[in-house]
Amino acid sequence: MKTAQTGTLVAAVVASGLMAGLFAAFAYAVMPGLRGTSDHTLVATMQGINRSILNPVFMLPFVGSIPLIVLAVFFAWRGHGRAALPWLVAALVLYLVAFVVTGAANVPLNDELERAGDPDSIGDLAAVRERFESAWVTWNIVRALLHSAAFACLVWALVLYGADRFSAGRAATPPSYETGTPLRTGPALSTQDGHEAGR
Repeated sequence: MKTAQTGTLVAAVVASGLMAGLFAAFAYAVMPGLRGTSDHTLVATMQGINRSILNPVFMLPFVGSIPLIVLAVFFAWRGHGRAALPWLVAALVLYLVAFVVTGAANVPLNDELERAGDPDSIGDLAAVRERFESAWVTWNIVRALLHSAAFACLVWALVLYGADRFSAGRAATPPSYETGTPLRTGPALSTQDGHEAGR
Protein backbone atom coordinates (compact mmCIF):
# COMPACT_ATOMS: atom_id res chain seq x y z
CA MET A 1 0.00 0.00 0.00
CA LYS A 2 2.89 2.36 0.75
CA THR A 3 4.24 1.95 -2.77
CA ALA A 4 0.83 2.65 -4.33
CA GLN A 5 0.35 5.66 -2.06
CA THR A 6 3.73 7.10 -2.91
CA GLY A 7 3.25 6.53 -6.65
CA THR A 8 -0.21 8.09 -6.61
CA LEU A 9 0.97 11.18 -4.76
CA VAL A 10 3.97 11.67 -7.04
CA ALA A 11 1.78 11.25 -10.14
CA ALA A 12 -0.72 13.77 -8.78
CA VAL A 13 2.07 16.29 -8.18
CA VAL A 14 3.45 15.86 -11.69
CA ALA A 15 0.06 16.00 -13.43
CA SER A 16 -1.15 19.05 -11.51
CA GLY A 17 2.21 20.74 -12.05
CA LEU A 18 1.86 20.31 -15.80
CA MET A 19 -1.52 22.02 -15.72
CA ALA A 20 -0.36 24.84 -13.47
CA GLY A 21 2.59 25.46 -15.77
CA LEU A 22 0.46 25.40 -18.91
CA PHE A 23 -2.12 27.93 -17.75
CA ALA A 24 0.52 30.10 -16.10
CA ALA A 25 2.45 30.18 -19.40
CA PHE A 26 -0.65 31.48 -21.15
CA ALA A 27 -1.01 34.14 -18.46
CA TYR A 28 2.56 35.48 -18.50
CA ALA A 29 3.75 34.67 -22.03
CA VAL A 30 1.22 33.60 -24.67
CA MET A 31 -1.55 36.14 -24.17
CA PRO A 32 0.80 39.09 -23.48
CA GLY A 33 2.62 38.11 -26.66
CA LEU A 34 -0.62 38.15 -28.66
CA ARG A 35 -1.81 41.42 -27.13
CA GLY A 36 0.11 43.55 -29.58
CA THR A 37 -0.78 41.53 -32.68
CA SER A 38 -3.51 42.20 -35.20
CA ASP A 39 -7.09 41.06 -34.69
CA HIS A 40 -6.67 38.48 -37.45
CA THR A 41 -3.52 37.04 -35.85
CA LEU A 42 -5.04 36.72 -32.40
CA VAL A 43 -8.28 35.12 -33.60
CA ALA A 44 -6.52 32.71 -35.95
CA THR A 45 -3.89 31.78 -33.37
CA MET A 46 -6.34 31.10 -30.57
CA GLN A 47 -8.62 29.11 -32.84
CA GLY A 48 -5.65 26.96 -33.83
CA ILE A 49 -4.53 26.50 -30.21
CA ASN A 50 -8.03 25.60 -29.06
CA ARG A 51 -8.28 22.91 -31.72
CA SER A 52 -4.83 21.42 -31.28
CA ILE A 53 -4.87 21.34 -27.48
CA LEU A 54 -7.70 18.80 -27.41
CA ASN A 55 -5.36 15.81 -27.49
CA PRO A 56 -4.46 12.97 -25.08
CA VAL A 57 -1.25 14.69 -23.93
CA PHE A 58 -3.37 17.54 -22.55
CA MET A 59 -6.50 15.66 -21.54
CA LEU A 60 -4.73 12.92 -19.56
CA PRO A 61 -3.15 15.17 -16.91
CA PHE A 62 -5.97 17.73 -17.02
CA VAL A 63 -8.73 15.22 -16.26
CA GLY A 64 -6.55 12.52 -14.71
CA SER A 65 -5.33 14.79 -11.92
CA ILE A 66 -8.74 14.62 -10.28
CA PRO A 67 -8.90 10.83 -9.66
CA LEU A 68 -5.22 10.88 -8.70
CA ILE A 69 -5.80 13.50 -6.00
CA VAL A 70 -8.95 11.72 -4.83
CA LEU A 71 -6.97 8.49 -4.52
CA ALA A 72 -4.18 10.30 -2.69
CA VAL A 73 -6.76 11.64 -0.21
CA PHE A 74 -8.12 8.13 0.30
CA PHE A 75 -4.67 6.65 0.90
CA ALA A 76 -3.75 9.39 3.38
CA TRP A 77 -7.01 8.87 5.23
CA ARG A 78 -6.59 5.09 5.40
CA GLY A 79 -2.84 4.74 5.58
CA HIS A 80 0.28 6.72 6.30
CA GLY A 81 0.96 10.44 6.14
CA ARG A 82 -2.15 11.67 7.92
CA ALA A 83 -0.42 15.03 8.40
CA ALA A 84 -0.66 15.50 4.63
CA LEU A 85 -4.43 14.89 4.52
CA PRO A 86 -5.60 18.52 5.01
CA TRP A 87 -3.26 19.69 2.26
CA LEU A 88 -4.50 16.98 -0.08
CA VAL A 89 -8.11 17.95 0.57
CA ALA A 90 -7.23 21.60 -0.06
CA ALA A 91 -5.51 20.63 -3.31
CA LEU A 92 -8.57 18.67 -4.42
CA VAL A 93 -10.93 21.58 -3.71
CA LEU A 94 -8.67 24.08 -5.49
CA TYR A 95 -8.25 21.82 -8.50
CA LEU A 96 -11.99 21.18 -8.78
CA VAL A 97 -12.73 24.90 -8.64
CA ALA A 98 -10.14 25.51 -11.37
CA PHE A 99 -11.68 22.71 -13.43
CA VAL A 100 -15.10 24.34 -13.10
CA VAL A 101 -13.68 27.72 -14.13
CA THR A 102 -12.28 26.15 -17.30
CA GLY A 103 -15.56 24.42 -18.13
CA ALA A 104 -17.82 27.33 -17.24
CA ALA A 105 -15.79 30.29 -18.53
CA ASN A 106 -12.86 29.50 -20.82
CA VAL A 107 -14.41 26.65 -22.81
CA PRO A 108 -17.58 28.61 -23.74
CA LEU A 109 -15.39 31.51 -24.87
CA ASN A 110 -13.34 29.10 -26.97
CA ASP A 111 -16.51 27.68 -28.50
CA GLU A 112 -17.83 31.15 -29.30
CA LEU A 113 -14.56 32.05 -30.98
CA GLU A 114 -14.71 28.88 -33.06
CA ARG A 115 -18.29 29.60 -34.14
CA ALA A 116 -17.18 32.97 -35.43
CA GLY A 117 -15.70 31.09 -38.38
CA ASP A 118 -12.67 31.56 -40.55
CA PRO A 119 -10.88 34.81 -39.69
CA ASP A 120 -10.63 35.61 -43.40
CA SER A 121 -14.42 35.65 -43.66
CA ILE A 122 -15.28 37.42 -40.39
CA GLY A 123 -16.67 40.88 -41.06
CA ASP A 124 -15.82 42.51 -37.73
CA LEU A 125 -12.70 40.88 -36.32
CA ALA A 126 -12.26 43.63 -33.73
CA ALA A 127 -15.66 42.87 -32.19
CA VAL A 128 -14.93 39.14 -32.09
CA ARG A 129 -11.62 39.83 -30.42
CA GLU A 130 -13.16 42.21 -27.91
CA ARG A 131 -15.77 39.66 -26.80
CA PHE A 132 -13.09 37.00 -26.39
CA GLU A 133 -9.75 38.38 -25.30
CA SER A 134 -10.37 40.33 -22.10
CA ALA A 135 -12.73 37.78 -20.52
CA TRP A 136 -10.57 34.81 -21.53
CA VAL A 137 -7.39 36.39 -20.16
CA THR A 138 -9.09 37.23 -16.86
CA TRP A 139 -10.49 33.76 -16.30
CA ASN A 140 -7.24 32.15 -17.39
CA ILE A 141 -5.38 34.11 -14.71
CA VAL A 142 -7.95 32.91 -12.16
CA ARG A 143 -7.53 29.27 -13.11
CA ALA A 144 -3.74 29.61 -13.32
CA LEU A 145 -3.67 30.87 -9.73
CA LEU A 146 -6.00 28.07 -8.59
CA HIS A 147 -3.96 25.38 -10.34
CA SER A 148 -0.73 26.82 -8.93
CA ALA A 149 -2.19 26.82 -5.42
CA ALA A 150 -3.34 23.22 -5.85
CA PHE A 151 0.13 22.24 -7.05
CA ALA A 152 1.76 23.96 -4.06
CA CYS A 153 -0.56 22.09 -1.67
CA LEU A 154 0.32 18.78 -3.31
CA VAL A 155 4.06 19.49 -3.13
CA TRP A 156 3.77 20.29 0.58
CA ALA A 157 1.65 17.17 1.11
CA LEU A 158 4.41 15.13 -0.54
CA VAL A 159 6.99 16.70 1.79
CA LEU A 160 4.89 15.88 4.86
CA TYR A 161 4.24 12.36 3.63
CA GLY A 162 7.95 11.79 3.05
CA ALA A 163 8.79 13.12 6.50
CA ASP A 164 6.19 10.82 8.04
CA ARG A 165 7.57 7.77 6.23
CA PHE A 166 11.11 8.69 7.24
CA SER A 167 10.11 9.02 10.90
CA ALA A 168 8.20 5.73 10.78
CA GLY A 169 11.19 4.00 9.20
CA ARG A 170 13.57 5.27 11.87
CA ALA A 171 11.20 4.23 14.65
CA ALA A 172 10.98 0.70 13.22
CA THR A 173 14.78 0.26 12.97
CA PRO A 174 16.34 -1.26 16.13
CA PRO A 175 19.34 0.60 17.57
CA SER A 176 22.76 -0.71 16.61
CA TYR A 177 25.67 -1.14 19.00
CA GLU A 178 29.16 -0.54 17.73
CA THR A 179 31.20 -1.13 20.88
CA GLY A 180 33.41 -3.78 19.32
CA THR A 181 32.61 -6.22 22.15
CA PRO A 182 30.63 -9.30 21.15
CA LEU A 183 27.45 -9.89 23.07
CA ARG A 184 26.96 -13.15 24.94
CA THR A 185 23.86 -14.70 23.53
CA GLY A 186 24.02 -18.14 25.16
CA PRO A 187 24.12 -19.54 28.70
CA ALA A 188 27.65 -20.94 28.37
CA LEU A 189 30.35 -19.30 30.47
CA SER A 190 34.05 -19.35 29.96
CA THR A 191 36.25 -21.41 32.30
CA GLN A 192 37.44 -18.28 34.00
CA ASP A 193 33.89 -17.04 34.45
CA GLY A 194 32.96 -20.42 35.92
CA HIS A 195 35.81 -20.31 38.45
CA GLU A 196 34.83 -16.82 39.44
CA ALA A 197 31.22 -17.84 39.83
CA GLY A 198 32.24 -20.76 42.08
CA ARG A 199 34.19 -18.64 44.54
